[in-house]
Amino acid sequence: MSQALGPDPMRLRASALVAIAAISGVVLVLLVVLQLQQLGRLNEVLEDEQAPRLVHMHRQLAEYLRLREQWALALDEGRPLDEAALSLRYEVWLGRVNLLREDTGLRRLALSVRPDLDQTLDAVDRFSRAADAAVNEPMTAARRRTALASLQPALLGFAPLMRELPLGAAHHAAQEQVAHDRTLSRYSRIALAATVLLALMAAAFAVLALRQMHLLRKRQAAAETLAGELAAARHAAESSSRAKSRFLANMSHEIRTPFQGLLGMLRLLRDTPLEARQVDYLRTATESADHLLAVLTEVLDFSQLEAGHLQLHPTPVSLRRLLREVDTVMQPQAQARGLALRVEVAQDVPDRVRLDETRVKQVLFNLVSNAIKFAGRGVVLLELRLQDADPSRPGLEFAVTDQGAGMDAATLARVFDRFERGDAAVARVEGNGLGLAIARGLAERMDGELQASSTPGQGSRFSLLLPLEPAPEAEAPDAPLATPEHDSPDALDVLVAEDHAVNRQVIGGMLESLGHRAHFVDNGADAVAAVQTRAFDLVLMDLHMPELDGIEATQRIRALPDRRAATLPIVALTADAFTDTRERCLVAGMNSFLSKPVGREKLGAVLRQLFGSACAQVSAAGRSECAAAGGCAAGETSETALIDTQVAARTSRLLGAQRYAQVLQQHLERSVEVVGSMRAAVREAQPAALRSLAHSARGAALELGLAGLAATAQALEDGAAHLPAHEIARLVQRFEEQLAASSEAAIRLALLPATESAGD
Repeated sequence: MSQALGPDPMRLRASALVAIAAISGVVLVLLVVLQLQQLGRLNEVLEDEQAPRLVHMHRQLAEYLRLREQWALALDEGRPLDEAALSLRYEVWLGRVNLLREDTGLRRLALSVRPDLDQTLDAVDRFSRAADAAVNEPMTAARRRTALASLQPALLGFAPLMRELPLGAAHHAAQEQVAHDRTLSRYSRIALAATVLLALMAAAFAVLALRQMHLLRKRQAAAETLAGELAAARHAAESSSRAKSRFLANMSHEIRTPFQGLLGMLRLLRDTPLEARQVDYLRTATESADHLLAVLTEVLDFSQLEAGHLQLHPTPVSLRRLLREVDTVMQPQAQARGLALRVEVAQDVPDRVRLDETRVKQVLFNLVSNAIKFAGRGVVLLELRLQDADPSRPGLEFAVTDQGAGMDAATLARVFDRFERGDAAVARVEGNGLGLAIARGLAERMDGELQASSTPGQGSRFSLLLPLEPAPEAEAPDAPLATPEHDSPDALDVLVAEDHAVNRQVIGGMLESLGHRAHFVDNGADAVAAVQTRAFDLVLMDLHMPELDGIEATQRIRALPDRRAATLPIVALTADAFTDTRERCLVAGMNSFLSKPVGREKLGAVLRQLFGSACAQVSAAGRSECAAAGGCAAGETSETALIDTQVAARTSRLLGAQRYAQVLQQHLERSVEVVGSMRAAVREAQPAALRSLAHSARGAALELGLAGLAATAQALEDGAAHLPAHEIARLVQRFEEQLAASSEAAIRLALLPATESAGD
């Protein structure tokens, strides 16, 4: 051992190994940096791929030739004029030409082939302004052919550009391929050299590792010897601690016996005639004796815990009765200090469980007493709720919160230590510093845990976590401590954050049929403002809204300083039923999730989950309305490909047949404008705008039962970012055709009156 303390060869070898390892580490870091740089350059070369651009150039030429062919067919008076096909070919070709205006690799490639590209694009603009009227405006076939014939020379004039772009791009790609091959060859040589160097470094590290393992084996043998010595010393210390605990337990019992006799005699003396001064002396002596007996009891409990002699006696206990008793005992102490003591029990907590009532009360008395001592102001809150952090092991959480001075991190770290009473600011309060240590020992003895959190200036929170062991219900269970806020079937005030008018009307009708009041906002920012100005019971939050989406709005509500607003139940509403969307909602702080179309059964299930069964019952008005509209769900016909009759019947029952017809008609008329916006998004190559339009259209169509429109909108939403322009244009055209077909199907199914659609 003495040689290990001096500068021996082993220490010198260890220093040398550290130095070699440090140098090797620096070399490895440099090699990794070099490899990353080479990899980045290689990726730049590989990502600069010309194939997609060449494909686009050839497709552009192909679309131009198709447009010329369709143009020529339109001028053929011997054939019927196919205006739709001509419009489609024209829109697709313009869309591909417009991609050359964006600052992308495609435009740069086109400029390298034709430096005068912008002048040609200006010519295309002039041509399109004239051609838009000739192709799309309503006119007779003869007038249209005349207009098309006047524009045909200009269209043919674009042929050299359309043919030159793919040929020039192919030539440019061949030149770049040669340069890429050279770059790849150079990087391959560098990578080979780096690999050889890394192999040499690995061999050197293997040699060093073998030597280090030899040294570690020697040190391990010495450590095992030392561990044996430490184990013997620990055994001796534990034996000494057990002997001390037994001594304290025996002494506490010996001292408690005469103290019980002393207290009994003091009580007898209190019943004899005494002078005023003697009564005062007796009261002081009794209080001192009670305090000393409490100290002895704590010492006895602490010694029993350390010696492992403390026994538990779990029995079936009514939790609400237990908390009432704690409240009854501690209320006078709280009132004497000018504090409010409030007890709250979560609705889902079972009434009867198995636990040691005496020990649980002992811990709660200690926690509540400490909270009252250190609060100084405000409210002391005792809460009981279920703890479900581990679903396989449910538990109970008793939490005591005060609004006192709080504790800093250093004080919080030692608050459970024996004889610890905090810093000087709180040490003036009476106590011996054993209460929390005993409370934690009791919690651990009951297979639980006692936790603490605190913020200086804002108060402290102590939580007793115990495993949940349900017990059979008693024949006459105790009355609950407090009636939950929504245990009665009173109407709820529900804030609906939804940007689509149709969805607002449908959800409002559902809430009205369930006997609740609906309040509406159309964006997330207004939802955050609304919960701060009015007390709502629930928020139904759409995820996709302007200004502020539902996820961010929920996060802002959860961060509000107002505790009631911040803990308000929030349920997500969206047409996305994917797992990752559900997880994002729960992570943001939402309580539950509803996918569109929202049915009354699903909404009622969520209300039952959050507020109990009474809040999910259909109101009398709702039942009579359903009965009156019972004929809505007629047998299915061939129209069900366009209209989901079950969803339509359900929504018609909620809104009433007349109101449903008005909402349906308004939606179909508004969708005509949506088609125009979709075409503009396709023409201007804006996939994000197209996706947003399709998502909104799909949500409203699902709520109204327009299954065909919803399916086409889903295809547009999914393919907006990656489908070719002509396929997207075809989907938009299908959506437009389904509008008229859906209107006719609704008339045949008696969902719309024939008079309202007669002019369509």
